[in-house]
Amino acid sequence: MSHPLLDLTPLTATHFADIERRVASLLRTEQDVVIMQGEALLPLEGCIKGAAHPGSTALNVVTGPYGQTFGNWLRDAGANVIDLAVPFHTAVTAAQIEQALAEHPGIDFVSLVHAEAATGNTNPVAEIGEVVRAHGALFMVDAVASVGAEPLLTDEWGVDLCVIGAQKAMGGPAGVSAVSVSGRAWERMAANPAAPRRSYLSLLDWKERWIDGGRRALLHAPAQLEMLALEACLERIETETLDAVIARHASAAAAMRAGVLALGGGPAPYVHEAREAAPVATTLRAPAGVDASELVAKALAVDPSVPLIAGGGALASEMIRVNHYGVDAAPGVVESSLAALGAALGEYGLTADVEAARKAASTAW
Repeated sequence: MSHPLLDLTPLTATHFADIERRVASLLRTEQDVVIMQGEALLPLEGCIKGAAHPGSTALNVVTGPYGQTFGNWLRDAGANVIDLAVPFHTAVTAAQIEQALAEHPGIDFVSLVHAEAATGNTNPVAEIGEVVRAHGALFMVDAVASVGAEPLLTDEWGVDLCVIGAQKAMGGPAGVSAVSVSGRAWERMAANPAAPRRSYLSLLDWKERWIDGGRRALLHAPAQLEMLALEACLERIETETLDAVIARHASAAAAMRAGVLALGGGPAPYVHEAREAAPVATTLRAPAGVDASELVAKALAVDPSVPLIAGGGALASEMIRVNHYGVDAAPGVVESSLAALGAALGEYGLTADVEAARKAASTAW
């Protein structure tokens, strides 16, 4: 029996390369773009293992759990790692980066997460890029949560390695990811004898066998369904326009924050300053004496469709995340999330004004 998801014409190298070109346009880059056949942790680890090596010194900015992961990978690669950690309720500043670079002039690699969906903050990559470029270090940015939700000007900001995934603001699949690679980054990896080669982590394999070969022969069979889904979400963004998608996410974040402040009942924005809050997710601190995981469970019992989850790891008991990204960056989703939160708070005897929250959210949108 024929099935539309199974009986597909094989994805050609030409088709694969065309999708790469569309990703490059999304990233506003003239650099090489490689689409890797796995979740975004694949190119992120590949970038670090390719560019970091014994003798290199890395500045690793930690504004959430992914920054902590990058530090571990950098140490595994033999790099001397300087962690610049800031409280998760805030963002790092270009001045803090500049000070760290001045104190450690040997830094030759900087890793940063643009938007931390896990903690709800976002970092000023444009300003940081200026500082890193002036220092001369290689600059890697994890833009998985920011692409499609806020401006991302890869070349203009001097980003050497920009990694994205499609599963958040782009509204696409989690099974493929992409990375743009500057000429400086390619040179750095080629000169690194410890860089992965003949490995699924190897960016150099893609460079030598795919890009340098004129993109005529793929390294291995592509993840066809995921590639087609990536193409479909790129088409959807192009139709809506990237500016409109970004504006929609900004509106969702503003509406959710305003709604929570009007809701009452105890939850408060986890990220103190609105300008430092990521547009993909609003994180909230649970009311005193209320376990965030339990509150989320009660809210989901009211409305299982709302994009609420508790924070990860140590934050599970104190943080609530509202993941308003992709198709969930919509007024109805924000209002439903506020209503579910209000109902859950009521079960604790806490007073929440859902109607005031709806009005505030609608005004902010």
